[in-house]
Amino acid sequence: MKSVSPDKQLQMLTKFIEVYCGKKHRTADEQLCDECAELLDYAADRLTKCPMDPKPKCKDCTVHCYDDAHRARIKEIMKFSGMYFVKRGRLDWLVKYFLN
Repeated sequence: MKSVSPDKQLQMLTKFIEVYCGKKHRTADEQLCDECAELLDYAADRLTKCPMDPKPKCKDCTVHCYDDAHRARIKEIMKFSGMYFVKRGRLDWLVKYFLN
């Protein structure tokens, strides 16, 4: 399993949530809605408290620290935003996520 820094994972997750929230919730002045902001805070908290050393990518981890509801929301966001990046030719974000 390849290790990745929590900072890199948080940066990637932030971008995916920003895309999802911007397209699905259309919040004013490009701010995250309360629901997406809460999810990002939850994910950041989990990343900083990860017990794995070295830390694998969350998608490759055998110990899932998200509860079922948050994990389902993250999967939905990753699926939507991943397709968004593919359709807009932003494969660089997907390459960073899947190959780094």
